[in-house]
Amino acid sequence: MTKHTGGCACRAVRYEISADPIATAHCHCRDCQQATGTGHATMLIFPKPAVTMTGTPGRYQSTADSGRMKTRGFCTQCGSPLFVLLESMPDAFLIRAASLDDPHLLKPQMVLYTDRAPAWDHVDPSLPRFAKMPPA
Repeated sequence: MTKHTGGCACRAVRYEISADPIATAHCHCRDCQQATGTGHATMLIFPKPAVTMTGTPGRYQSTADSGRMKTRGFCTQCGSPLFVLLESMPDAFLIRAASLDDPHLLKPQMVLYTDRAPAWDHVDPSLPRFAKMPPA
């Protein structure tokens, strides 16, 4: 098990994770595109109890494709996107990869929402691809 740390650009919000990721993915859903300002977001999924956070992130709630709630966490001072919480995955804490202190630890395993991927946003073609969310 590796300890992972990260946070926002201004360091007002920091997190520490005492577990290895359950899964990692590039996500091309429209919400991830809008939250990052690019073609996809890269996420690491951790068990929620393994994550501790200092500082107070802002939160924005929206409805996911599943019809259930999705909460995006971000720094209210610098705007850095930090995490996503999904009502459909209550035990999971999804960390935005770029918020890790060492994002080179990431090893993406799949690509999600390929049906919404812009033609100009290319990710590793050898990864398993799913048009939407893969079955649980």
